[in-house]
Amino acid sequence: MSQLSPVLKQATPVVAVRGEGLHLYDADGRRYLDFTSGVGVTSTGHCHPKVVAAVREQAGRLLHGQYTTVLHDRLLTLTERLGEVLPPGLDSLFYATAGTEAVEAALRLVRQATGRQNVIVFEGSFHGRTMGAASLTTAGTRFRAGTGPLVPGVAVSPFPAAFRLRLSLGLSEEEAVAHALRGLDEVLATVSAPAETAALFVEPVLGEGGYVPAPAGFLTGLRERADRHGFLLVVDEVQTGFGRTGRFWAHQHEPARPGGEGFRPDVLITAKGLASGFPLSAIAAPTALMSRAWPGSQGGTYGGNPVACAAALATLDVLREERLVENAAEQGARLLDGLRTVAAGVPGIGDVRGLGLMAASEFCRPDGSPDPETARRVQQAAAELGLLLLLCGIHLNVVRMIPALVVTAAQIDEALALWSKAVAVGAGTEGAR
Repeated sequence: MSQLSPVLKQATPVVAVRGEGLHLYDADGRRYLDFTSGVGVTSTGHCHPKVVAAVREQAGRLLHGQYTTVLHDRLLTLTERLGEVLPPGLDSLFYATAGTEAVEAALRLVRQATGRQNVIVFEGSFHGRTMGAASLTTAGTRFRAGTGPLVPGVAVSPFPAAFRLRLSLGLSEEEAVAHALRGLDEVLATVSAPAETAALFVEPVLGEGGYVPAPAGFLTGLRERADRHGFLLVVDEVQTGFGRTGRFWAHQHEPARPGGEGFRPDVLITAKGLASGFPLSAIAAPTALMSRAWPGSQGGTYGGNPVACAAALATLDVLREERLVENAAEQGARLLDGLRTVAAGVPGIGDVRGLGLMAASEFCRPDGSPDPETARRVQQAAAELGLLLLLCGIHLNVVRMIPALVVTAAQIDEALALWSKAVAVGAGTEGAR
């Protein structure tokens, strides 16, 4: 008999047969509160009725329309609708299926458009598992080990991970930003000359790297250097986009410059929550920039699939009609407050952080070093209690919560109650409560 690859390790023991809203059900009918959302994909919850209806209707009309052979109406309509939510000036789109594929397309674009070979990424970054995207990924050796040599021309610069920099160097958040920007200046002076640098790739919140939001001022500092040196700034919003952080795009949390414009990327990458569970990704850039990609460098068999596009259009409708971006901000604040309350009584939780419905608790030993064993025990205890969570962080010592944007206050409170029990079991504080 054939079987799944033994390398695929499941985060939970659940075999799901049905999903509805925030819940998954196994074959025995047991209900699980899903705070993974398929790694941030099911933004409107499992099987939202409007998304299901749109998919069913489209499946009866056109299942596949390869977009360099024929265009289809769902693709054209989605392109028009995305123009309503994309940052100003990013008016040209290329569609793919997965976030890693979109990252590859962005990498090709910036190199071809600038004629420069180097790109700079940041410590703790995750951009995908395909060869080009893995070359940009520093969130752990597990994503790239054993596959080299990887794509050359990639330099790594510090990220202002405020919690870790406070522990190691005693830096404030503002000082952490200055430290990271000085580090970037050193990379430009020692590793990747500005004239050879095509772009910076950055996540507004590190995903696999530990759910670390970029502190205020960091993205602005990157923008200033990109403008000064003439290279591009690519913002990877694969996990953070489509309302996940309480703004439509996470980079919109960056404060505007005094008396100036708000932060703007040159290229934006989106996927995951874009189509509520269907494989769809995209890069967006100004038409003048996108036009500098070489002929034949953009394409693919399944990119912009009609059914996926129909799901994305329904997702946009649901986000607007149910005010899910605003709900993410409101419920995210409730979630973070609750996580901090739990952490206040647990010395092993060193930090609670996040933006919107992208929240994390970092487990540390008494000396401040990462504690992945406790994080794993707590995550597994939560699954046994019926709460599905995921690990992240370069040491896998961070437990993350990514509920669908339709989550209610009652579901947040239910999750927090289960989390408190899981922490008591997994962190060994049960008897003390």
